Amino acid sequence: MIKQILQLVTVIAISSNALAADRLPIGQFSSGDLAGWEQKSFSGTTVYNIVSDSGRKVLKATSNSSASGLVKKIKVDLNKTPVLNWSWKIDTQLKGLNEQSKAGDDYAARIYVIIDGGLFPWNSKAMNYVWSSNQARGATWGNAFLPKNAKMMAVKGQKGPVGAWQYEKRNVKEDFRKLYGKDLSKIDAVAVMTDTDNSKRKMTAAYGDIFFTEQ
Repeated sequence: MIKQILQLVTVIAISSNALAADRLPIGQFSSGDLAGWEQKSFSGTTVYNIVSDSGRKVLKATSNSSASGLVKKIKVDLNKTPVLNWSWKIDTQLKGLNEQSKAGDDYAARIYVIIDGGLFPWNSKAMNYVWSSNQARGATWGNAFLPKNAKMMAVKGQKGPVGAWQYEKRNVKEDFRKLYGKDLSKIDAVAVMTDTDNSKRKMTAAYGDIFFTEQ
């Protein structure tokens, strides 16, 4: 009996280690952890802090005519864990914007992954998963300021439900192949941003934990 119990414990331990290896945490907001996240400001400062929402800790973003994000530099092997998982919620839509124009390049919520161009910044690439206020879900386009270096994808569109948590997952490797025509093996950073600097509005959003998985 003791031998069987030890064998069972070993199997459970191996299974747990396999699950841990298949899940790469990026943003552990539910633990109140912001370690490794750095503020990057483009125009003004969006306020990010950990708050309690529906009994769990989340990252709250408040933008008031501002555009700044939180960036975490971390290399992710897309051959092992290509699928990005996250949850998010917005309180309202940024209606009336043309997000494909520079004047309307604002988003209630976005999560994006980055390839660092190193000594050649023009080689940097970004995939932006956005909650769009005027595009249909699934729409893609080049960013109004950097159309060749930043691709936008409306994971949630203008009909997306507001005031309720939404859970998402995207295969980053497949999306880069589709929009850039490149077969990537890794990314260098993940960022979150809520921005309203162009529209001069106020927006509040929240983000749950962010992590990569095999499937």
